[in-house]
Amino acid sequence: MKNNFFLTILLFATYFTFGQQTGFRNGHPDEHLPGYIQKVCGFGERPDWSHDGKKILFVEKPMGEVYELDIATGKIVPKTRHFLHYGFTRALYMVNGDILLSGPIQPFDAKDLKSRDIARDQCWLSVLDKSGTKPPVPLNTMCAEGPALARNSLKVAYTHRDRQKPELGKNSAVLLVADIVYHDGIPKLENEKVVFKSSQLPFTLGSSSLEAQNLVPPKNELLTFTAYEINNSNNTDTYILNIETGEYKALTNSPNFYDEAEGIFPDGKYICVEHGESTQSAWPLIDLYKLKTDGSGQMQRLTHFTDFKGYKASQGVISDNGKFLCFQIGKSGDEAGVGYGFYIMDLEKAEKFLEPFISYDLKK
Repeated sequence: MKNNFFLTILLFATYFTFGQQTGFRNGHPDEHLPGYIQKVCGFGERPDWSHDGKKILFVEKPMGEVYELDIATGKIVPKTRHFLHYGFTRALYMVNGDILLSGPIQPFDAKDLKSRDIARDQCWLSVLDKSGTKPPVPLNTMCAEGPALARNSLKVAYTHRDRQKPELGKNSAVLLVADIVYHDGIPKLENEKVVFKSSQLPFTLGSSSLEAQNLVPPKNELLTFTAYEINNSNNTDTYILNIETGEYKALTNSPNFYDEAEGIFPDGKYICVEHGESTQSAWPLIDLYKLKTDGSGQMQRLTHFTDFKGYKASQGVISDNGKFLCFQIGKSGDEAGVGYGFYIMDLEKAEKFLEPFISYDLKK
């Protein structure tokens, strides 16, 4: 009886591992959600938590409208229909209740892939008043896709790439930080400064180069960022930068994997990363992992959407109390960041079911 029990466990583990590696499991992830994950919306992408954890802000599609979901009631309301615009790539809650937007300010052909790609890079930051009755106020700076916004202040970080500013040089970028300051109720950027240049890295990058990801609480002296297609390879790694001293270090060092920083945990000790094997493609299907910020390279798997062929889990964001993860579902073959709805994971309930921390870091 005892031997049969252990044989069953071994067979299950073998099947589960094989399923992870080959997309062996059939069906849709929705059909096999664990009890600690709940689907809360059937469309949209790029979710962001309200500071009280009661609402989620999201974009319907690349360069789309912005909506807000009330988690308790399921009610969804539009936030950007009261003014003319060309869509948005990001929408983030500011600590004062206003909304930081990133999006193109010129018309483009939404049906043309190349035109959409250009629009995605030619984004500008603006602030939408919480009253929902006024058009947004431009901050007069470009932003590659999306900014990193502090959760406890009005400090913001963002990226300028060569596709926005050719003078930077091919496949080059700079990371900037600034403060959003209000004068007579009108927001403006002040104290803007460059805190990092891609030329400081000891290797070349692909066309996506760098992207600012998260200011690290509670002091916001640290900034996570992602370096893409390192040495023109399939490798993408996550870094952390001290914006005061300029010191930086790699949090991942895994040439055979894609590791992109996403949400930040409120204690600053962990970040959420998109992780997937990249031996065959620089943009693989990915799942979400919890990565330590201590430089150990240790990470813990949170989702298993890639167990189902053609699906992925991405764009993870953590609630301010650190108890919940919101993320979206994506499919293979789509543009970066495209989502088809999102989910909430109860991290406390999930803890006893999660795998241990391991490292994919070559240095460890």
